[in-house]
Amino acid sequence: MTTLYAQPYNIEAQGFYFDNAEEYNAKAKSNFDRFGQFVEEYEIQFIDGERIDCEMARALGLNQSNFARFFDLTEEWDEGQKVRFIIAVGEGGYSFDVESDDIDALEIDLYEMNSLRELAQEFVDEGIFGDIPERLQFYIDFDAIARDLAVEYAATEIAGTSYVYRLG
Repeated sequence: MTTLYAQPYNIEAQGFYFDNAEEYNAKAKSNFDRFGQFVEEYEIQFIDGERIDCEMARALGLNQSNFARFFDLTEEWDEGQKVRFIIAVGEGGYSFDVESDDIDALEIDLYEMNSLRELAQEFVDEGIFGDIPERLQFYIDFDAIARDLAVEYAATEIAGTSYVYRLG
């Protein structure tokens, strides 16, 4: 379960914790500052939940207008879709409308591995650079290939898992 906190911009008012949009609406309707004025604007803060959901909230720019959709997406999307969103929006700066855009339409080459060097080794093993005779494989400079791959690929860590990716 994910817990968020609504921190009022009004310094004379108290904030509140909530776990869903309905709870937020109920608490927000009855939130007044010490002068009896209705509190309208809040900063929404991620307090507790899955680590990947925390990173997703950061990439989304969690706020008062999108937190309800955020709750829906944490339930709807699987981990792979969340990772794709975090990479595309949080790392790549893509514009993504969580109301209408399809997360699966994002073109991302994604590999769960620790480094570009590891990706270079996988590409050689898969034959992407052509057939390399076994006797020559010990002379391949994987670090040089990794430096070349860095032009199009990047590495990141999301929720404790390392990824190498390329945005399409």
